[in-house]
Amino acid sequence: MTIESIIAQGVVKAVKELYGADIEEKQATPSATKKEFEGDLTVVVFPFLKASRKNPETTATEIGEWLEKNVEAVEKFNVVKGFLNITISPDYWLGLLHDIAADSKWGMRDVTPESDLVMVEYSSPNTNKPLHLGHVRNNLLGYSLSKILEANGHKVVKTNIVNDRGIHICKSMLAWKKWGEGITPEKAGKKGDHLIGDFYVAFDKHYKAEVKELMEKEGLSEEEAEKRSPLMAEAREMLRKWEQNDPEVRALWKMMNEWVYAGFDETYKRLGVDFDKIYYESDTYLEGKDLVLGGLEKGIMFRKEDGSVWADLTNDGLDHKLLLRADGTSVYMTQDIGTAKLRYQDYPIDKMIYVVGNEQNYHFQVLSLLLDRLGFKWGKDLTHFSYGMVELPEGKMKSREGTVVDADDLIDTMVSGASEMSAERLGEMSEKEAAEIARMVGLGALKYFLLKVDPKKNMLFNPKESIDFNGNTGPFIQYTYARINSVIRKAGGFNPEATPEAEPNQKECTLVQKVADFPSVVAEAGRNYSPAVIANYAYDLAKEYNQFYHDYSILREENKEVRDLRLLISYVVARTLKSGMALLGIEMPERM
Repeated sequence: MTIESIIAQGVVKAVKELYGADIEEKQATPSATKKEFEGDLTVVVFPFLKASRKNPETTATEIGEWLEKNVEAVEKFNVVKGFLNITISPDYWLGLLHDIAADSKWGMRDVTPESDLVMVEYSSPNTNKPLHLGHVRNNLLGYSLSKILEANGHKVVKTNIVNDRGIHICKSMLAWKKWGEGITPEKAGKKGDHLIGDFYVAFDKHYKAEVKELMEKEGLSEEEAEKRSPLMAEAREMLRKWEQNDPEVRALWKMMNEWVYAGFDETYKRLGVDFDKIYYESDTYLEGKDLVLGGLEKGIMFRKEDGSVWADLTNDGLDHKLLLRADGTSVYMTQDIGTAKLRYQDYPIDKMIYVVGNEQNYHFQVLSLLLDRLGFKWGKDLTHFSYGMVELPEGKMKSREGTVVDADDLIDTMVSGASEMSAERLGEMSEKEAAEIARMVGLGALKYFLLKVDPKKNMLFNPKESIDFNGNTGPFIQYTYARINSVIRKAGGFNPEATPEAEPNQKECTLVQKVADFPSVVAEAGRNYSPAVIANYAYDLAKEYNQFYHDYSILREENKEVRDLRLLISYVVARTLKSGMALLGIEMPERM
C-alpha cells in the first residue's frame, strides 16, 4: 500500500471518529507538499468542514492530532489555513526502502493468463521510401507504449501494417523500370529502402518536369497538365496491371519490396523495436472489400449511381465516406477494415490501439464507427493514439522532394555525436566498448528527446540539444546511472539484501519517497498512454540523486550503517532508473 493510501485511509477513519461522517478515500488522498512548506504530504480539509462544523484551521489540527496518535507512519504535522501538512516518520521510509530493495519488480505488475489482450499497431511504413524522423517518433512511441502497458499487467501484441500497394508504390517501380538500368542494392552499395526511395524522388522530378513542359508548350493549366501526364498514366496502368495479377508487374513488385523489407529490418533492429505480427495491405485490402460488399448487402453501406460504395455517417455527426471507388478499387479505409478482420481472427483482442499521427483523427473516428457496425466488439472502443508531428528548425519534411531526415542517417549522426561528446570519458576503454557505449548514449539521446514531450504536442527536434550531458536529456540520466554503478563497484562487497538501520535524513527520505512513487508513475503513464510521464519522472529522480550525491559523502562516510544506507538508496535509485528507461526502450551503460 502506498503512503498516500495509508494517509487517505487514516483521514477517512479520523473524520468518522471525530465527526461521525463517512467520506470517500479519494476526497482524503494527499498530494506532495509544496516545497515552501514543511512536510511530505498535504491533505486539503475544506471538503470536511460540513462534517466538522468548525473552521479550516481547527479541523486540520484535530485531524492532524488524530493521525499523529493513530497512524504509525505520521511523525508530525503543521497547519497552514485549510491545508494539513504531514511529515512522514524516517522509520516508515526506512522500512519502505527495505521493501523496495527486496522487490526486484518494483513498480511492475505481472501479466497473468487472465490479463486482457491489447494490440498496439505502430510504424505503418510505405514500401516506396525509407523510414524517416516522423517514423522514428511513431516507432518509439508505439514500442514504449507497448512496454508500459505490459508493466501495467496487460498482455500486449505489437503489430505493424505495411502499405505495400497503391499508386505511390507503382511510381517507384515505374521509375526503376525506366531509369534503373537493372540496379540492385548490392550493385549500388545501398540499403534497399534507400535505393527505392531514390526512385520515388526521381519519379516526382520527371513528373514535375513533364507537367511544366505540357503547361509551357500546350498552354494547359497545371491541373490539366497533371491529368494529361503520360508518366502518371503509365503509373496508373501499372497499378491496374498489379490488381489484375500481371506476372511481370507482380514479379517486379515482389523483388523491389523484398529490398525494402531488408532495409526496414535493419533500421528496426538499430532502433531496438520489434513486432509480434506484421500485416501487409496487399493481403488485407481484398478482405476489406469483401466486408464492405457484405455490408452493402445488409444495408449498412449504399451504392451511388456511378457504382461507388459509401457509408452514411450523418447520424453520427459526420458525412458520407467512400469505401470502394466506381472502378471497384479500395481506399485506405477498406484496407483498415480488412486488417481488422484478419487481426480479430488471429487474436482475441480486448483493446485495439492505433499509433498514428494527428492528421488521421477523422480517419479513426470513421473506422471506429464502421468496425462497430460490422460487428467487431472492440471497434467502438478502439483507441487512436494521436500524436503530434516532428519538425526541424528549418521546417517540415517532404518525402517526394527528398527533404526528409532519414532514420539511418539520424541514428548515425546521434551515435557519432555521442562518441565526440564523450571522447574524454571513453578514453580508458577498449575501442569496442567505447563504440557500444556511444551507440547506447546516441540512441538514448534520440529516444529520450522524442519521448519526453507530451505525445499530443507537435515538437521541434534539435539533435545537438538532445545529446547534452546536462539538463533534461537521456545522456544525463544514463550518466547518473553509470555514476551510481561506479560508486557501488568501488564500495566492494555491497549487499543489496542488507537492511541497514541508520535513520535516514530528510534528503534520504525524499529520495526513498521518489522511488516509492514509481508504481503510481507507471500506472499514470499507462492510463494516459504517455511515455513522457516516465521520461520526466526519470529525469526528476536522477536530478534528485545528483543533488544528494553532491551534498553527502557515500564511500567516505565513516559510520558503516549510514554508509550502507546510502549505498542501498543508491542501488534502488539505479535500479528504478534502469526500469523506467527500459520502458522507453533505452539501454543503460554500466559505465561511461
